[in-house]
Amino acid sequence: MIKKLLIVLLMIPMLVSAASSSSSFGLGIILGEPTGISFKKWLTMDSAIDGAAAWSFVGDAALRLHADYLLHTSSLDNLSHEGVLFYYGIGIKVKFAAQSQVGGRIPLGITYEFPKAPLDAFFEIVPGLELIPATKFTLAGAIGMRYYF
Repeated sequence: MIKKLLIVLLMIPMLVSAASSSSSFGLGIILGEPTGISFKKWLTMDSAIDGAAAWSFVGDAALRLHADYLLHTSSLDNLSHEGVLFYYGIGIKVKFAAQSQVGGRIPLGITYEFPKAPLDAFFEIVPGLELIPATKFTLAGAIGMRYYF
């Protein structure tokens, strides 16, 4: 129990700093693995922090938190369209189940920023590595949408 509390306490400053600015902070939904609430905080024109507080349905269904540092590019081998950004990054995930899990994530995705609305839609594939309680590779995927304040 103390380990779970410590992990949540370590993630709180990241979530609070992400919500501290206007117009570069988005909040919305994520559907897939996991399903719940998603946020994204732009740090620069090409970097951001994103995360989710969501429900995982893999194995023991339970609350799952994750946070990622992302880098974005508007072109990928001559695939470039207005409003489309490709991204990749690294992050951490924590699942609070009967046997809690902690691991790393490597999100790979695409975001579409709507030109006339403060919205984005995204699709991502996320290879991962669980470290606690045992080491194993994972693969997750999700779609979602966020509104920017």
